[in-house]
Amino acid sequence: RRCSLGHVSSLHSSDTTSLPGFENLTMGYNKYLRPYFGGKPVQIAMSLDIASISSISESNMDYTATISLRQRWTDPRLVFHGNTSFTLDARLVELLWVPDTYIVESKRSFLHDVTVGNRLIRLFSNGTILYALRITTTVACNMDLSKYPMDTQTCRLQLESWGYDENDVTFTWLRGNDSVHGIEKLRLSQYTVERYHTLVSKSQQETGSYPRLILQFELRRNVLYFILETYVPSTLLVMLSWVSFWITLDSVPARTCIGVTTVLSMTTLMIGSRSSLSKTNCFIKAIDVYLGICFSFIFGALVEYAVAHYSSSQKCAAKVPQEGPASELTKEMEEVNITNILNNSITSYKQKISFTSIEISSDNVSCSDLTMKSHEKIKCVLRNKMHRIIGYFTIQNPGNVDHYSKLLFPLFFMLVNVFYWAYYLYF
Repeated sequence: RRCSLGHVSSLHSSDTTSLPGFENLTMGYNKYLRPYFGGKPVQIAMSLDIASISSISESNMDYTATISLRQRWTDPRLVFHGNTSFTLDARLVELLWVPDTYIVESKRSFLHDVTVGNRLIRLFSNGTILYALRITTTVACNMDLSKYPMDTQTCRLQLESWGYDENDVTFTWLRGNDSVHGIEKLRLSQYTVERYHTLVSKSQQETGSYPRLILQFELRRNVLYFILETYVPSTLLVMLSWVSFWITLDSVPARTCIGVTTVLSMTTLMIGSRSSLSKTNCFIKAIDVYLGICFSFIFGALVEYAVAHYSSSQKCAAKVPQEGPASELTKEMEEVNITNILNNSITSYKQKISFTSIEISSDNVSCSDLTMKSHEKIKCVLRNKMHRIIGYFTIQNPGNVDHYSKLLFPLFFMLVNVFYWAYYLYF
């Protein structure tokens, strides 16, 4: 019994002396003072594991990510003999000094605590401490949506010391760009991670200069979804509006129905594309430009029919008065006696003919040859100029409007598409 008790007591004493840190913690260790207090700054090396990026919100301009943050530093007060390392209970962190690292531009953050707090403390014999945390954070990301949905966004994850300036702590990446893991394996619904790199910087505040680490990554949006959802339907609506060019001008219900239906459908498509980004309507996005172009072509096709139909109706109305007075004039000339015409005054006859020609003729009249007052001459000149201006815009053959529209509308639409896609994809 004595031997066994002695053996147990010797094991207990050897285990107690081999446990690192406890003697230092009980012999003057002060967790409120950083290592090397009053001397050189503590060098803290960091590394990151990006577990997931769950959502990227254009309306709120932020992203939500789950990361594992690992920090390493050396505390000479926790040096012990041996070449081993010990993983301690996470609750022991309450007894140690830890850096006051925080995430810059974070809106909401929390530590995972299922089934226990997701923290890790590992102590090495040279006094190096590994402190790991699992965090989910929502970080602001300033986005430029002028090229949406063909845009590339640059977001950042910045780590900075809250209270200790560069005279107390310094931040470094553990292995440069290799300090970040998992980001190249991310699969996002709308984006593809193009590239990423790490930076070391400083934040100049009123209270001092603070160390800062930056992870910068570029996200390129996948445009195929928007092509199938928005670009293809809007293009087909424009092509549908061109069908009216092959329908005769007399088919008023058919052409009006096509024009109004395509305009309303395009309006619905524009409202639907903007509803998903209701809080970013202040931006003129690339998709808004394309939808505006398509709406202009559809509305132009409707206006084209209105112009062609109006010109056709005006031409038909102009033919009826020309045939009516001519037939009536022949009948009257048969009934009028020639002797009555000869008895009329030649001067009054000339004056009547001249004024009649001024009122009903659209040809130019030499107003200087007429014996009229000055204000009548001015009216005559203005009337001739108005007839000349109207003649410039008068469509002689309304059928040619549809003929030229069949060629010009598709050609101009293709040309606009070439400039649109070249600008937003390569500039």
